[in-house]
Amino acid sequence: MSGTSAERRPTGELETAVLTVLWAAGTPLVARQVQADLPMPLARTTVATLLARLHEKGAVVRERAGRGYAYSAAQDRQGLAARRMHRELDKDADRGAVLARFVSQLEPEDEKVLRELLESDLPGGRDE
Repeated sequence: MSGTSAERRPTGELETAVLTVLWAAGTPLVARQVQADLPMPLARTTVATLLARLHEKGAVVRERAGRGYAYSAAQDRQGLAARRMHRELDKDADRGAVLARFVSQLEPEDEKVLRELLESDLPGGRDE
C-alpha cells in the first residue's frame, strides 16, 4: 500500500473532489494543478487516472496541453446531477416504476417544484 488513504476512499468521493476543483478553477487544469488543489493527498498518477475515467464518462472535457491534457468540467453541478439521475433511470427496464418511486419519495416542496417545471415553458415542459 502507498502512504495515502486513496485506496480506501470510494471512487465517487474522489471524482467529486476532482470535479469540485475543476468547477472552482473555471479554467482547464492539468493533473498536477488538480492534485495541488485537492483537499486530500493523492499521487499525480491517481489524479490522472481519475481525470481519464471522468473523461470516459463524459463528465470532463480535455484539450492538449504540452504532452498531456488540461481538463475542465463538461457541465455544472446541476447538469452533472441530472446526468447521474438519467444514468440511474436507464439501469432499469421499467422506467415508469422507477419514476413513480422517485416521485412518491419527494418532499412536498420538491414535488411542487417538479410540478411547476413540468407545466412550464422550459424544454421538456408540457407547453412545448
